[in-house]
Amino acid sequence: MEENGGHSILAAAPLAKWRNDFSRAFQYYLDRSAPHTAERWLGTLVAASIYVLRVYYVQGFYVISYGLGIYVLNLLIGFLSPKVDPELEALDGASLPTKDSDEFKPFVRRLPEFKFWYSITKAFVVAFGLTFVSMLDVPVFWPILLCYWIFLFVLTTKRQILHMIKYKYVPFDIGKRRYTGKKPSESASGGRVARD
Repeated sequence: MEENGGHSILAAAPLAKWRNDFSRAFQYYLDRSAPHTAERWLGTLVAASIYVLRVYYVQGFYVISYGLGIYVLNLLIGFLSPKVDPELEALDGASLPTKDSDEFKPFVRRLPEFKFWYSITKAFVVAFGLTFVSMLDVPVFWPILLCYWIFLFVLTTKRQILHMIKYKYVPFDIGKRRYTGKKPSESASGGRVARD
């Protein structure tokens, strides 16, 4: 009996090694994709389109789509929210700057862009896989689910926008001034440096 237990450990070793190697390779390519924001989101758009085409083609899995929509909405709110909630910070005495003389605090997201992208992509891939399990195709009247999701989306985003207005933060870089640093002067690029 002891020998049988040892055999199962030896049989599991190659599986653990393969899993570890796969995990390292996956993390390597995930890390390499980090600076390529547009390409990553384009890949997510392709995955989402494949999922939508699959749901349209089979005319089912609306409950999975509804769950996916709620999850994406939850991720979106995390992406648009600050890491430290100003309402809770105001109770502690510290808060976001409201005047020009206050200290500048940069906007830090509760859910960073990379994790937001990764979670959404994973969600679409998992939802796509779930569409092949026929037991999960629950018959529902999908327009009610769609109306309810739109209702939740409008209420949630309205609350988030009012929160942004109240605490004066913008979670996007659009229209913000960007500093690139000093440009090299003509005399410095000539090769001669003036010395005292």
